[in-house]
Amino acid sequence: MAEALLMPTLGLTMTEGTVDQWYKQVGDTITKGEPVVSISSEKLTHDVEAPTDGVLLAITVDNGGEMICQGVIGYVGNEGEEVPSGEKSVVEEVEVSETVETAPVKQEAPVAKRNAGERIFVTPLARKMTEEKGYALEDIVGTGGNNRITKRDVERHIPQTQGSPVSQNIGEGLEGMRKVIAQRMHNSLHQTAQLTLHRKANITNLLAFRKELKVKAGPNLSRSALSINTLLIKAVSLALKDLPEMNASYDGSEYLRHDEVHMGIAVAVDDGLVVPVIKQVDTKSLSQIGEKFVEVTSQAIDGTLPGDLYSGSTFTITNLGSAGIEYFTPILNTPEIGILGVGNTTSKLVFNEEKEIQEIEELPLSLTFDHQVVDGSPAAEFLGRIVYYLENPYLLVV
Repeated sequence: MAEALLMPTLGLTMTEGTVDQWYKQVGDTITKGEPVVSISSEKLTHDVEAPTDGVLLAITVDNGGEMICQGVIGYVGNEGEEVPSGEKSVVEEVEVSETVETAPVKQEAPVAKRNAGERIFVTPLARKMTEEKGYALEDIVGTGGNNRITKRDVERHIPQTQGSPVSQNIGEGLEGMRKVIAQRMHNSLHQTAQLTLHRKANITNLLAFRKELKVKAGPNLSRSALSINTLLIKAVSLALKDLPEMNASYDGSEYLRHDEVHMGIAVAVDDGLVVPVIKQVDTKSLSQIGEKFVEVTSQAIDGTLPGDLYSGSTFTITNLGSAGIEYFTPILNTPEIGILGVGNTTSKLVFNEEKEIQEIEELPLSLTFDHQVVDGSPAAEFLGRIVYYLENPYLLVV
């Protein structure tokens, strides 16, 4: 019996994906585990592998088409084998209003016409939400296949005041993950009021603390447990527990505080940027955080990270220190309301309490937050708490 190729679910918030490129054509021979098609979601691209040996019997969603998660995008089986009939390649049909005209298009997608004659592709759920919110379809930027407007596009849309234009071609000319990143970065800046605070932490004691633990713990403590990234994640998680208003999300209509801390770690990959997540980081020891950090970042780079670890973060850390960057302005990983940028450690000569010259090590930190829901004073207090834990490192193991 023919086996279906399904649109994978790459994270808890993913509801639909786009077919980017079929590597095989109908009739081509394939082997189990071989990449057959590339798909993309909001956060990443992903290869769907053949579930069995055989041939590609059918393609039900062409390049650029969109499909709900776990929906059928193709079939694999023995040559000549029949595939189930009546499979739909897009979401269900929608009743068309008087102002919308349908036309035969690829994937039988419901469409609308602009005044200028340009068609607007929209999913039924997105159309319903648009009508309920009183939005105009032509004002919403579609990020699905053929620039189709999806549920997420409607959720992220902010109505514009008269005379405030919005580009309808975000990511035009780009493909795959790069296009998705362009859309996400634009949406993040478009829908939030982002402000960045900069501050340095004196990590001289932190580095001495690492050295002491290495000597005393010996082989019982892994190297990853004492990495700067691990210690920083621990410090941020403690600060989030102290100031829970920063461990929150805001999607434009609902502000939600989270009881657990799920830390997102920005990781550069060959064709873009992904954010793997360390779940419940506030309950983990330094050793556990170190192990998870190495695990999720390595899997993200290799493309083997489980789908549910690409989303669900409540706060994100991005580190450009290895590139020699000191300060920068990180962009929010929406709907999170905070992201911490980490720069390159620098040395500095200062006078100590005895008026003697002393060399210290400083770590530059850049906190971007959504000024819609957090004011400058509590954001500065949060950044100060991170610095406090880094400058008092024994608190990281209490």
